[in-house]
Amino acid sequence: MAADVHMIDMRASAGRPNLVRLRRLLKKAGLRGVIERGDLVAVKLSFGELGNVGFIQPPFVRTVVEEVLRLGGRPVLMDSNTLYAGSRSNAYDSLVTALKNGFSYATVGAPVHILDGLVGRDFREVSVPGILYDRVKIGTGLLDADALISLAHFKGHMLAGFGGQIKNLSMGGAPRSGKQMMHSDVKPEVHVDRCAACGRCARWCPAEAISVDTYAVIDPERCIGCGECTVTCTRDAIEVSWESEAGVVQQKMAEFALGALAGKEGKFLGVSFVMRVTPDCDCANWSDAPIVPDVGILAGTDPVALDQAAYELVNQQEGIASSALGTKGVAAEDKFAHIHKLDPSVQLEHGRAVGLGTRDYRLA
Repeated sequence: MAADVHMIDMRASAGRPNLVRLRRLLKKAGLRGVIERGDLVAVKLSFGELGNVGFIQPPFVRTVVEEVLRLGGRPVLMDSNTLYAGSRSNAYDSLVTALKNGFSYATVGAPVHILDGLVGRDFREVSVPGILYDRVKIGTGLLDADALISLAHFKGHMLAGFGGQIKNLSMGGAPRSGKQMMHSDVKPEVHVDRCAACGRCARWCPAEAISVDTYAVIDPERCIGCGECTVTCTRDAIEVSWESEAGVVQQKMAEFALGALAGKEGKFLGVSFVMRVTPDCDCANWSDAPIVPDVGILAGTDPVALDQAAYELVNQQEGIASSALGTKGVAAEDKFAHIHKLDPSVQLEHGRAVGLGTRDYRLA
């Protein structure tokens, strides 16, 4: 059975402001049926890395918060600690980053909470009907909430091809140890002929698994597979065997997303912002140019259908030649596969297989 995916484009005018249209989208997508008066509502989003400007902007988040409040819910903005070394690897740094990126009670009207605690150890194991896992680790902030609103910025991702609802629920909903479980099959290798020995990869490695002399060397015993070295290298000198490892990571993501939704039957709404579609994740400390023009905002109750729709809508766009796509990628049938050299649809198919959602949808 096809899932309803509701959509607004990004065209606006004096009589059609985007934030008003977002309110109508939330109503049409069924927010009222998800929120009951008194509910503690987890509004899951990424606060973005310092230096990144691609994350969902606070005025959009505030609009969602106001609608939750109007229905009697008690919204709390939530994100999790990161596995990699950056500006969000513990709750103190994460909260400071959130404030610097514009997420405060004064700007969005809701308190801010790190869902897996001070250093990423506040979680519970959840039973899931997976193929790879029967139990996954999810931050207590998500599990203890009565309802869950997932605000996902749809963009590229070096391990999954793209990141949308599935990534926001899985990588974003898991504690640091859960993230490591998802990344454990990723083992990068250094192409010494391209390495400039700049040390950037070593500075970002959270496991201190990289040493640099005439070129970078990765200790396979210490490597935790977070993949940060691949995305921070400016010379493409560090690569992963995407054919196998990235596919397994995507499958793990789909099963962790099941855990994030545990106990939330009828209490979940996803909102996907298919705008400023950058080639890399908001976890990077920069934002590259968008690869396609802004598409719009999607909303619905099925995370797989939302990601499938966003994926297809992006691929239907004419690419931007001055972006990471280049002139050869503007007409690519799969723009994320062209950039990241992997099949991003693995997460969608595995999500369907384990009962996370359906790939069949109808735009409403």
